[in-house]
Amino acid sequence: MSEHYSYYPKISDYALISDCHCNALISRNGSVDWCCMPRVDDDSIFGRLLDWKKGGYCSIAPEGDFKTSWRYLPETLVLETTFHTATGMARLIDFFAIDPDVDAEPLYDHVRIVQGIEGEVKLRVEVRPRFDYGEILPRMRRAGRSVYTAIGSDKGLIIHADMELEVAEHDGLYGSATIRAGERLRLALEFETPERVEQRLEEGMASANELDGYFETTRNWWRKWASRMDRRYASDPYTMRSALVLKGLTFERTGAIIAATTTSLPEWIGGERNWDYRYSWVRDSVFTVRVLHDLGYVREADLFHQFIQRSAAGSAEQMQIMYGVDGKRRLTETILDWMEGYRGSKPVRIGNCAAKQVQLDIYGELLEMAWEWHANGHPTEPDYWTFLRDVVETACRRWRDADHGIWEVRDVPRHYVHSKVMCWAAVNRGICLAEDNGFEAPLERWRAVREEMRTAIETEGYDATRNTFVQAFGEPGLDAAVLLLPRVGFLPYDDPRMMGTVDAICQELDEGGLLLRYNTEDGLEGEEGMFLPCTFWLVACLAQQGRRDRAEKYYRRALECANDIGLFSEEYSIRHEEMLGNFPQGLTHVSQIMAHLALEGNGQGA
Repeated sequence: MSEHYSYYPKISDYALISDCHCNALISRNGSVDWCCMPRVDDDSIFGRLLDWKKGGYCSIAPEGDFKTSWRYLPETLVLETTFHTATGMARLIDFFAIDPDVDAEPLYDHVRIVQGIEGEVKLRVEVRPRFDYGEILPRMRRAGRSVYTAIGSDKGLIIHADMELEVAEHDGLYGSATIRAGERLRLALEFETPERVEQRLEEGMASANELDGYFETTRNWWRKWASRMDRRYASDPYTMRSALVLKGLTFERTGAIIAATTTSLPEWIGGERNWDYRYSWVRDSVFTVRVLHDLGYVREADLFHQFIQRSAAGSAEQMQIMYGVDGKRRLTETILDWMEGYRGSKPVRIGNCAAKQVQLDIYGELLEMAWEWHANGHPTEPDYWTFLRDVVETACRRWRDADHGIWEVRDVPRHYVHSKVMCWAAVNRGICLAEDNGFEAPLERWRAVREEMRTAIETEGYDATRNTFVQAFGEPGLDAAVLLLPRVGFLPYDDPRMMGTVDAICQELDEGGLLLRYNTEDGLEGEEGMFLPCTFWLVACLAQQGRRDRAEKYYRRALECANDIGLFSEEYSIRHEEMLGNFPQGLTHVSQIMAHLALEGNGQGA
């Protein structure tokens, strides 16, 4: 890393807070460096994570030297940061306020409460919003006693505090305060559209008691959600934390589940592999609802079923591999050339043109989800079956096509083995659903296509000399995605070909106890880190194959890549011992749960 960018914290020095509508990342030093409101895929309000000078932030921290410790309050996404100074100790509580009424409008209120613990601590408060990814410096003004507004473009922010702050009109708010043991200071950041700011001010801001009440209701809301987890798994701290993160990555209003909170955190520092993950991928979301269902969360699965059917307009032909959190289809990719990128990693992208790629595996993912729903005793409605039947027919028609695969390779399409197997899974589960429910379907034709698929995969996608499945038909390269083949019943975990595949992947894709995604060219320049979900998939395979000692060794190694409060990124650099990629990454947290369930002898494994 260039010394010029040394002021950026490591990705591991951030924590997530969420209200299942908005997300924010807060640094270990008490600074909100990433926040998009009123939706997680909206323009940033604070974006210093991607441009330290232009992006904007909200900081509460001691003046002078200090040390910090932090944690999540148990079974919540409420963050507690403790500042230790030479004169005393203070504690900062961060959360997005949640109304326990699920039908209520979101509060869009980030609350920051400082509690004096010992002695006294002199604090510095800085609020510097920068709208539209740092391009807009909002107008700041005082709107009343300790109430301030920031307005620009289509966004408004109301800031109210227990202290007076100095206003710099097109820069921000600044102030200092000394907090003593037993005292509290509060700062609230409330989103509002510009045209409603005045009306909201007339209604009055939440009082100190009301903000304290938000803390209690929000903490209780998270604890109540966590209490629904199957008690067999709730005692494992990584699984509990992963489940809470996955819930934080959901968009409550529609049921969408985003892949990650951030955009453009690089897969290698200084490289071009920087993507926007603030959208709902069908594949990742299906993984999520399956593990949440295994943990005891049924509602999230039902909401996502409805979201996908709505977003696809009930038509498999119109289905995309990802959507906006509101179901939006057009996710035009744009480069923000005025932003320097995390530690100078350009380009910074918003939108994702992979939304228009052909990725055939999504057909299988949808039918797998539908089958799990049915197998767990939930009815398959006739209208939903009409949609699913259309998905199966599309898989039958398109399975011979080349595609861009699970990794969304930005190169020529290929005949990926994982994609072919997932088309097989779509047809296989379609047959099972039709037979179990007595639904009308062309079963004889579907069975013939299913057999044709299997024959092609076992001959063109398998290297008998090396005893391993390969990445693509007729090509020698390996791909960790084939670790997922037994998950959909294509063959047993202990099938000799699967045992050989696992051994080959361990030999050729393992570096330092973690896995690369693949060992083939993908059309992009530069390196990438070790892909953490793949290592967890390997753990699940090894556990299901009875090779528990190896499984546990890989599992412990992958857990070492979490930060000290249990959050995972997408990738990890062994060379620099640091996180890479978007953060926190839902697929990594999902895969950790999969691995844990497999080691415990429960669930679907990989």
